Amino acid sequence: MLFNIGLGVVFTLGIVFTMFMLMDSWGGASWVFGSAVSIIVGGLALMRERQKMLTAVGGLAVTAVGVAVSLIAGDDLPQEPAPITALALSVLVGSSIRALPRGPAAGIAAGGVMVTGGAWFDGWSGVTSLATMGMIAALVMGSVLRGLHRNRHANASAPQGSWTNPPRS
Repeated sequence: MLFNIGLGVVFTLGIVFTMFMLMDSWGGASWVFGSAVSIIVGGLALMRERQKMLTAVGGLAVTAVGVAVSLIAGDDLPQEPAPITALALSVLVGSSIRALPRGPAAGIAAGGVMVTGGAWFDGWSGVTSLATMGMIAALVMGSVLRGLHRNRHANASAPQGSWTNPPRS
């Protein structure tokens, strides 16, 4: 719970900071689209514990649309995924790898790599570098936490019954 509160604060501050920076550098309403994508993907990342598969697929879809729209718009819109969108997508992918069965986890991981790779069609920038580093961190940390979780449960002793909670046959 505290992790989600901290993550929500980071998302909020990051979105507001990015919004003001885009207002200052790009001007006009250039900040609206990226902020909307960041808010949606960030919200999905904060709700990931309720429905891991659905939130991860939703985050991938929204981010993919954001990347596609920014590629099509060219220089009219800032490059996607924005830093907060990339962070939220990394949280969704890492959490999915850690908790979902292998097949769906692999699909989410592949989708995250494809969406991040799609951003590179617009060329190298700080945005693409941050998104790539975030995705690499999600893939590594999700896998490590999955392995630790599996090892912890493999080494745990079988639950013992007691007079208040007898074993069921």
